[in-house]
Amino acid sequence: MTTVLPEGRHDGVREPDALGIGAQRRRTVFWLVTLGAALVVTGVIAVGTGAVAIGPVTVARVIAHQAFGLGEVSWPAPAEAIVWQVRLPRVLLAMLVGAGLAVCGVALQAMVRNVLADPYLLGINSGASSGAAAAILFGAGAGFGRYALPASAFLGALAASLLVFLVARSGGRVTSVRLLLAGVAVGYALYAATSFLIFASGSAEGARSVMFWLLGSLGPARWDALLAVAAIVIGGTIAGLTVTGRRLDALAVGDETAHTLGLSPDRFRLRLLVMVSLCVGVLVSAAGSIGFVGLVVPHLARRLVGAPHVRVVPVAALLGAILLVAADVLARVALAPQEIPIGIITALLGAPFLLILIRRLQGGRP
Repeated sequence: MTTVLPEGRHDGVREPDALGIGAQRRRTVFWLVTLGAALVVTGVIAVGTGAVAIGPVTVARVIAHQAFGLGEVSWPAPAEAIVWQVRLPRVLLAMLVGAGLAVCGVALQAMVRNVLADPYLLGINSGASSGAAAAILFGAGAGFGRYALPASAFLGALAASLLVFLVARSGGRVTSVRLLLAGVAVGYALYAATSFLIFASGSAEGARSVMFWLLGSLGPARWDALLAVAAIVIGGTIAGLTVTGRRLDALAVGDETAHTLGLSPDRFRLRLLVMVSLCVGVLVSAAGSIGFVGLVVPHLARRLVGAPHVRVVPVAALLGAILLVAADVLARVALAPQEIPIGIITALLGAPFLLILIRRLQGGRP
């Protein structure tokens, strides 16, 4: 059964009345600084972890030399190649994908006013996966050249989002419940379409490739692929902070409040769907289908800094980045030399959290 939050509440998190504006800002700054430092440390450790272990000092010196020309080369050439060409792009991609999925989860949970909303629930991830599978197996989007995969994933995500919006609106005004039910239905249909594409391709190698990719993988990360992902994630985070933050607050409270403040909920939801589709499409094309990050991280961020989205968005981005970097390290070393698809790791981490959340909702606790 879908759980919709009552009006006036968001995710069961209430702003502590005892804290003044200054105290809230200090708490937010504290967590931003702490999480930022933790992300740097986690990234350095992740770059040095693998079949060939490289110390944190060497990792930092290689990065400083390659990025800024600092220091003299005093390390083996293979170590430099491993750090700069293989592991650092992968770790940076993990940071960007984790941050992007977390911000998308924040936006979707505010948009539908439901604690269980994420790109999976609204069918956006399924649409991106279908588009990307069509590109991999049948060459769809070949006219886009080297950008065929991200273009197909974005178009699939956008088509899924618009279909969800149209289905939700077919009975009248778009509501949170309609949007959620439409998203679940469209998501299942597109999941079936992706499975059919794999079955119809007739290529065992292609099917194995797509199945591994659908479970998520950061292995193909390269420097030239990071630019588009970075632009989308950073742009989406800034938009969530400066453009849509206050509007998300109003939408999270309820459509009536949004109307009172001069905001059209239907139009704003449509714009959000397009923005989230673009972000999810690019992320899925770069790293495959990775679940639970957009579900789990927004709740953790609100526990740390409260409900206002101008504070939740950057904290969620940092938490998502840290979570996915840690998950990628675990995926690389748990069964080395084999690599576990990262989607399996995030599911194993996210499922217990989801069960705890459901129990708290059933017990009526925030």
